[in-house]
Amino acid sequence: MKRTDDRLLPVLLICAQAVVWPGAELVRGAVPPASDLLVAVLAAGPVTAALTLRRTRPVTTLVLVAAACALGAGPLPVGAMAVLGTAGVALVLFTVATERDAFTSVTCTVALAAWQFLHMISLHGLSAQDGLDLVLTALLYATACGTGLFVRRARYARRTAEQLLKRAESERHRLPAAERRRMERELHDVSAHHLTAVVVTAGAALGLRETRPELADEALRFAVDTGHEVTRALGAVRAPSPSREELPSPEDRLRDLVEGFRRLGQQVDHETDPLPDGSVADAAFGIVREALTNVARHAPGAHTRVRCRYGDTRTDVVVTSSAPPAGATAHGAGLGGGRGTAFLRSRAREAGGTLTSGPTADGGWEVCAVLPGRTADPVKRSVPRGYRLAQVTAAAGLVLQPLLPVLVIKAEEAPNGSQVSAGALFALLAAAQAVALLWRRRAPRAATGLLLALAPLWPVAMAVGDYTGPVVLPPALSMLATCGALAAHAAQTARTDVGTSPAGNRPHLSRWLRAVAAVAGAVVVHAAAATAAVLDRGTTASVWTVAASATAGASVAAGAALWGGTLRGRRDRSARGTRDERLAAWTEEAVRDAWAERRRIAAGLETTVLARTADMVAEAQAGRLDKAAERAREALTAMRALLDTVREGGTEVVRRPQPTLQALDLLAHQCRATGRDVEIRLTGGVPERLPTAVDLTAYHAAETVLAASGEGPVVLELDVHDGMLTLTVTGVPGAARGVVRERLVTRVEALDGTVTTGPADTVHLRLPLAPDTRAPGTGAPDAEAGGTPGATGAPAAGRGDEGERKR
Repeated sequence: MKRTDDRLLPVLLICAQAVVWPGAELVRGAVPPASDLLVAVLAAGPVTAALTLRRTRPVTTLVLVAAACALGAGPLPVGAMAVLGTAGVALVLFTVATERDAFTSVTCTVALAAWQFLHMISLHGLSAQDGLDLVLTALLYATACGTGLFVRRARYARRTAEQLLKRAESERHRLPAAERRRMERELHDVSAHHLTAVVVTAGAALGLRETRPELADEALRFAVDTGHEVTRALGAVRAPSPSREELPSPEDRLRDLVEGFRRLGQQVDHETDPLPDGSVADAAFGIVREALTNVARHAPGAHTRVRCRYGDTRTDVVVTSSAPPAGATAHGAGLGGGRGTAFLRSRAREAGGTLTSGPTADGGWEVCAVLPGRTADPVKRSVPRGYRLAQVTAAAGLVLQPLLPVLVIKAEEAPNGSQVSAGALFALLAAAQAVALLWRRRAPRAATGLLLALAPLWPVAMAVGDYTGPVVLPPALSMLATCGALAAHAAQTARTDVGTSPAGNRPHLSRWLRAVAAVAGAVVVHAAAATAAVLDRGTTASVWTVAASATAGASVAAGAALWGGTLRGRRDRSARGTRDERLAAWTEEAVRDAWAERRRIAAGLETTVLARTADMVAEAQAGRLDKAAERAREALTAMRALLDTVREGGTEVVRRPQPTLQALDLLAHQCRATGRDVEIRLTGGVPERLPTAVDLTAYHAAETVLAASGEGPVVLELDVHDGMLTLTVTGVPGAARGVVRERLVTRVEALDGTVTTGPADTVHLRLPLAPDTRAPGTGAPDAEAGGTPGATGAPAAGRGDEGERKR
């Protein structure tokens, strides 16, 4: 399909060129000379052939098309290369902008416009009074380049959104499994260290009871202390500590992996940046592990370097090994299945990246993976600085090429007149409008004012430069720039500003009033400029007729720009809203599944292990060491049975419990895994017991705010003061207004809470800690809501007396 499209447009252009010339000449009865037809075929043929290759070699195609059209336009009559020289060149510029980076696109556009300008100077000098064709050509090139850059940016944004959704979908299925692995690991640590130590110590003390009776007292004290430690450790398993640093980080896993290979005799150096826990970290770990395993198999003793760099847009994972030492025997060379490289590429591809591998110059081997960075954007290829310098040098050489005949051959002096060329004045005005459009994002009001101030100068330039072309064309060019600014402003307004309607799709009235005022001002200014231009040229129509026609034309143009920009902004907002809804739904589903997994395992802990551990402590405090040892064995057996259940995954949960504040670590984990930087701070004022309704409402409010947080860093802080639970979220400009704020207000007003905003990216929620007197159906029971017996889930486990800790 792509080849068909690439051939279709060149064929249409050559047909249109044939209709313009020589078709028009043949219709009038004039047959062009055979020499002209031959030159036209020799010029149009290479142009058409080059246009079919514009996607694969856009810059080369641009040079060939421009050169062929310039060579053919010299001996041929006017119009013989008009279509190919304008539409063909604009098509190639559009392709350059869509297929190459912005620097290359702008360089090609500026170089081509300057080359054409200097080419005309070398042929005709500066005596031409009407240079509007140069302005129109530059406008055509700028429009083609700008449209191509816009399409390229839209494609990039679409790929970024798709990559983010793909990453979020993979994390949706990963979070419950990650929570299961975390609890399995921590339960294993408890059983391997604490309970086993109690059994061994008690058994040794019982065996030496006759000879060393003091060991029994030590064993009893050890059993009591260890029982309390097991209770605290299992409480941390059920409700993880707010400090995420206490969990094994991805860089720690990579460091432990490297240390393991070092113990096997491998020489491994590593440089690892901090990585967020998620699919990218898992892919990096798997790639490094497989690469180091291959080195140990095929090149034992070779010096290996592991480098992992985590950036904004990309994560580089490079494993480079040197040649194996002389005489080294690869005992594991035949152990592989031959699928390692395919698995590596598959792992990188699933994480949204790419992987290459191959031999190095010194006989070693290198595995290089490029994975997404913290923004989840598609990976961009870096361009060397020397390549940019070569581009600028080549463009400068092509631009100065038309001046070579002038430098070598003495040209005749052109008559210099005192009158300024209209083309030069138009070029200056167009350049000023381009500068105003470039500054529109930084200073929108100043840019709009400058465009409106430049509009009356076009009729002045027409009069001063003695312009004799179409009278409506210069005012139309001025109106075109203003319409572009109006469309961009309307798109931004419709894209970002959402009002207070229930549907959430009506911009603020004040914004619309300012937009209407800008449109009215543009219509008045441009209508007055067009009227002045027509009246200065002279017309038989009355002044009111000219003014009415100019006002109608300006109104239609400004209205179309406003309508088109609004449609574009609403479409972007709708696409972003759909993406945010999918992300929020997947995040909610992942957290609920992980929370259900945690509650399932926690229920097993409460009914088996914790009960037997409490019995062990009671027996030890009563001085019955044999009974304490027996209860420790029972707790250890129950722990191992629970571990088997955890590994098997258990049965499917039909009714998933509602997450509470204890699930904030899961929510933050899911947000970080999808590229959002979320930090949760829990102050020491938060009590261990919270009313169920407050607990559930606070969690859902935090979930709603984080769903609208965007891509910037977010800080969520919980505190209690004067009987009020305060939830402060910073870095969420989208949650301070519109439908998100309405949802927050609806949630907290049910508990007599309040929502305030300010500064622009901060939201404050206050919920009273009143006794929970609501009906049982309004909140989940404690066992399902995730709280400890007798309390709902304030994430207080492991907090101690610290003033503030980070989650």
